[in-house]
Amino acid sequence: MLITFEGIDGAGKSTQIKKLLAFFAEQQLEVLSLREPGGTEVAEKIREILLESHHEITPIGELLLFSASRIELVQKVIMPALNAGQTVILDRFFDSTTAYQGYGRGIDLEQLHSIISLSTGGLKPDITFYLDLLPEEAMQRKFFASSLPLAFEDERLDRMERSGLDFFKKVRQGYHAIMQSNPERFVALDATEAPDKIHCKIIRILKDRYPG
Repeated sequence: MLITFEGIDGAGKSTQIKKLLAFFAEQQLEVLSLREPGGTEVAEKIREILLESHHEITPIGELLLFSASRIELVQKVIMPALNAGQTVILDRFFDSTTAYQGYGRGIDLEQLHSIISLSTGGLKPDITFYLDLLPEEAMQRKFFASSLPLAFEDERLDRMERSGLDFFKKVRQGYHAIMQSNPERFVALDATEAPDKIHCKIIRILKDRYPG
């Protein structure tokens, strides 16, 4: 089973993945947790370029870098794990590409979906948990402990996070459009709720959909 988590940075994906991993460990279930971009030596180097670089990258160049990282991860790690009967939890997958590079950067969706199909080999998640949060709230979370002014241009943010408020509003709208097109796969969760409450909802949904 492939479980993916989606949402803008600051929505709480990492927190929920850690809680879910702890739950699976209690059940003595073998689970592999991965992130995008990353997961292989090559993919991690691409991640550094995409997130830590201060160089400008064109939208198409950004898309192709994400896709190159994804091909590495899918072919070398995810598919072998799934074929071996493992459950895989993935922090971001191709829905992020659609939301960020498609709706956020404005890349033609038909072209984008063609590249996504190539990079995934047709692999789709069994279930996707989307943590919904306003970009303004995400920014507040990022700088909760800081006395400095909140700004998307802050150097403490990675390259993607510095894209600006309007960009993240488009990304969120993109996620909502993706959800409407994939209601059987997506589960929307209110990211402003308490983490433990969100976790309980995730467990209940997984038990309902995949009993035993």
